[in-house]
Amino acid sequence: MMATDTFSQWLGIEVLEVREGFAKIKMMVRPEMINGVGVTHGGISFSLADSAFAFASNSHGQKTVSIETSINHIKPIFDGDELIAVAEKESTSRSLGQYIARVTRGDELVGLFKGVAFRKDEEWELSDSE
Repeated sequence: MMATDTFSQWLGIEVLEVREGFAKIKMMVRPEMINGVGVTHGGISFSLADSAFAFASNSHGQKTVSIETSINHIKPIFDGDELIAVAEKESTSRSLGQYIARVTRGDELVGLFKGVAFRKDEEWELSDSE
């Protein structure tokens, strides 16, 4: 998935671990990600968590797409911060999956993301996920 995910590549995301129902990724905050009040734009931590959610929800072999997402911005994030997002499956059914992603800076929780994915009736082929 990462090979064709140009947005995650643009963010500078590095995939640390992916296994069924789980993904761990990281990125560095860059100066162009800072908003007008001097902190990281909320869309950056949301996008990092959303990418972790995408990798985790697609790790079951079925293609998935998000249908509902939200984030709580718990602490401000600054230029130069290294962020890690860990997404984990909470539950799945035949057509839906619920995931939680935690965005951290070191040991600090800075964002809490919740996502619901629709599980399509389409499987990933090995060449799709390389």
